[in-house]
Amino acid sequence: MDFDVSVIVKAIPALLQGAKLTVLITVLGLLGGTVVGLVFGLMRAYGNRLLDTLGFLYIELVRGTPIVVQVMFIYFALPVIADIRVDPLTAAIVSIVVNSGAYIAEIVRGAFLSVPKGLREAGLALGMPLWRVLAFVIGPVAFRRMTPPLGNQFIVSLKDTSLFIVIGVGELTRQGQEIMAANFRAVEIWSAVAVIYLCLIGALTFALRTVEKRMRIL
Repeated sequence: MDFDVSVIVKAIPALLQGAKLTVLITVLGLLGGTVVGLVFGLMRAYGNRLLDTLGFLYIELVRGTPIVVQVMFIYFALPVIADIRVDPLTAAIVSIVVNSGAYIAEIVRGAFLSVPKGLREAGLALGMPLWRVLAFVIGPVAFRRMTPPLGNQFIVSLKDTSLFIVIGVGELTRQGQEIMAANFRAVEIWSAVAVIYLCLIGALTFALRTVEKRMRIL
């Protein structure tokens, strides 16, 4: 079968619209996931037994179930259980927040606990409250150490948005499927979708490597 470039040219506007939605879901989801991960990571690292247990249960529950199951639960089961109507876009964003938050929590916990205890003890000895020690003494060192694994998680979450096709979110993969169903040009359409994903992930990787180099301790 001949590879028809004109098929891709015609499909580009719709695919770019899907790519914009993919980026929106990823950005909003990761912003929320980073906040959730930071909170639960610190709960596990420095909280009491109750907070540590709550953090452990959340992390294990999320990591033990696929993100497809999580988004299906939010979109289909939550309205039945709690009478809360969730539109597909909101369900997709919340799923990224919940899913990425659990993995980021473990990244945060590991990074903070890897910092030598002497820094914490020195900050406390100077009379600083614990939150200031975590934010200004331990935090900068921990952030340098968590940058590479955070980058990996960001990339995984970006690719996970393709799974939201199951609830009809019009992201990049969904747009590709609809176009392919109309013109039956699977090779051209999925090649274009793959290239767009490569461009998105390449841009994200470049940004993360730039941050990593700037944060590197010389």
